[in-house]
Amino acid sequence: MEPASVRQATSADLETLVPLFDGYRQFYGQPCERDRVCDFLNERLTQGDSVLFIAVAGGRAVGFTQLYPSFSSVSMARIFILNDLFVVPEARRSGVARLLLDAAVRHGREAGAIRLSLSTALTNTVAQALYASAGWERDAVFCVYQRALA
Repeated sequence: MEPASVRQATSADLETLVPLFDGYRQFYGQPCERDRVCDFLNERLTQGDSVLFIAVAGGRAVGFTQLYPSFSSVSMARIFILNDLFVVPEARRSGVARLLLDAAVRHGREAGAIRLSLSTALTNTVAQALYASAGWERDAVFCVYQRALA
């Protein structure tokens, strides 16, 4: 595979991002819903309420990551939540995910954020190993809880 490059995605990348995002959702057991995916991503890109990075290799999109801005009340500072990271199967273990993580870190620093946070499935040990090797630390202090509203 040719070396990948990463850049911030724009509205012009919408059609390229849809199959990547849909593949990501399917990885987590969700059905293929390209129309909904297109609407969701278009809204994020139009409203500017998230930051998407796209990885391209050989003229083909091979991965993406998405950051959502937030704040830490305790620190009274900006943080980002890295909510999505996906690399197509044929480009895995080629350094694409690390490039996307690096782009996220750079963006966070440039935006003055004090921290990036992410979560992954307990069974996704490959991703956990990548995050640890890239300097991310697993939280040993806080438990994370969720409550479904729908």
